Amino acid sequence: MKRTATSVWTGSGTKGSGHLTTQSGVFDEQPYSFKTRFENEDGKKGTNPEELIAAAHAGCFNMALGVQLEQAGFKADELKTEAAVTLEKKGEGFAITKIHLTLHASIPGIDEQKFTELSSGAKVNCPISQLLDVDITMDAHLA
Repeated sequence: MKRTATSVWTGSGTKGSGHLTTQSGVFDEQPYSFKTRFENEDGKKGTNPEELIAAAHAGCFNMALGVQLEQAGFKADELKTEAAVTLEKKGEGFAITKIHLTLHASIPGIDEQKFTELSSGAKVNCPISQLLDVDITMDAHLA
């Protein structure tokens, strides 16, 4: 299975702009620029790669946890995960240095120990976690 996305960029690195499109078309010509990446410009004016990595990681983690729960005989009422990607100056450029996942889960019948075991497993084993060579931390809260 392969999934694709396309970026088109015009202009200089700091004053140019571009747009991103995914294979599915759900994300179609979404704008991004230096300002939406490094100056925290209003998200309604565009996205940035780190925000997309955060969305991919949160989605992947929730799906991985959902599968682990199902295999263990549980079904979540809701899994809500925020992924916070940290981009820091490193040498001449920038690097993603860490990602923090914050999970709020409602899972009938699960105890805290099993919840911790399964959520920790999902954090380590989701494909996006495996792709990223950064420190991944997590706070997991069971309602």
